[in-house]
Amino acid sequence: MSPRSASVNEELRRRSRERLLQSTVELVAEHGYEATTLGDIADRAGTARGLVSYYFPGKRQLLQAAVHRLMYLTLHAALEREPRSECGRDRLARAVDAVLGLARDEPLLMRTHMAGILTAEGFVQCPEQQRLAELLRDTVVRYGSADPDADYPLLRARLMGAVVAVLLPGAPMPAQRLRADLFQRYGLDWELGVPPDGGPPGGTLPSPPSHP
Repeated sequence: MSPRSASVNEELRRRSRERLLQSTVELVAEHGYEATTLGDIADRAGTARGLVSYYFPGKRQLLQAAVHRLMYLTLHAALEREPRSECGRDRLARAVDAVLGLARDEPLLMRTHMAGILTAEGFVQCPEQQRLAELLRDTVVRYGSADPDADYPLLRARLMGAVVAVLLPGAPMPAQRLRADLFQRYGLDWELGVPPDGGPPGGTLPSPPSHP
């Protein structure tokens, strides 16, 4: 049997990493962060346990990469769904709805992710985070930003703040109200994206600013 080519080995490594990331999302969503072990993740992924340490320095870094991957996949699906739109305002609306939708649909996972970012380990740079950043920055560019290097971090901060507000224990903010605030800030029509039932809270939104 001839040895595998470098490209085949690279593809096998990519698939193993993807399985670990997907298994992490599934297990943390099902059982919580503390109850999920690296051994559990490796077993769910069908990989050797040593591969987890090979790809990731620890469980917290693995979780951040896994959630960033989930966010990227969710955002990409929202931006590319039919009918596909090249309108920058529509794409930004879809991005807002995709992120708020994750807070609604995966509260335990997203709460754990945000808590990890605020701990001593802080924000972890990884390929998944970079892909997510590129997609969000492209959304800002298509929206028409004159300074995407400044406006992309601001959008990211606003989206993270909205997720925290939705998930804040004991004092959560309604996602519909947060959506209304973000849409007003960016001058987006309520009907763009995936509007919730019932229209904007409080009736018609005030006239928004014309820039991010």
